[in-house]
Amino acid sequence: MGNFEQIAWLPLCAGVTIAGLALAFLAFRRRGAAAGMRVTAWALLPVAAYLTGALQALWTIGTTVVGFVTSLVFNPAVWAGVAVAGLSVVLFVVSGVMRGRKLSLGRRKKSKDDAAPPAQGAAARPTAARPAAAGKPQKPAVAPKPAAKSDDDFSDIEELLKRRGIS
Repeated sequence: MGNFEQIAWLPLCAGVTIAGLALAFLAFRRRGAAAGMRVTAWALLPVAAYLTGALQALWTIGTTVVGFVTSLVFNPAVWAGVAVAGLSVVLFVVSGVMRGRKLSLGRRKKSKDDAAPPAQGAAARPTAARPAAAGKPQKPAVAPKPAAKSDDDFSDIEELLKRRGIS
């Protein structure tokens, strides 16, 4: 790519603006004032970019982006870096899945251990399956409510409505 100074920017921007103003005149006649003003606004942007110095900044940004993309596409070392980054992402995902399975397996194992009677003296030692008490008293199990006196079909519904305060 050439340098910014190698191109005659003023005649180029003026030419683009003049062509845009000609299109704006056609838009005024065919589609109305709103369309004509919009095309005029777009047509004035090249000259404005040249006069404010924004054109050189846009040129620098464009050449930097194109240089980055071409060095990314045509450089094997960059592709090796992309492959290593992809491998890293895969390892993170797999380790997260394995961690989730390990926790769920540990919970299932804990429930099996709780079903078996503990060995003598094992209840006093905290283990990985049974951590030490945190100091909070455990809530007592909720006792089931006695059955309703009437055996009709609506007794359960009436009980639910009373609990919700609807009856």
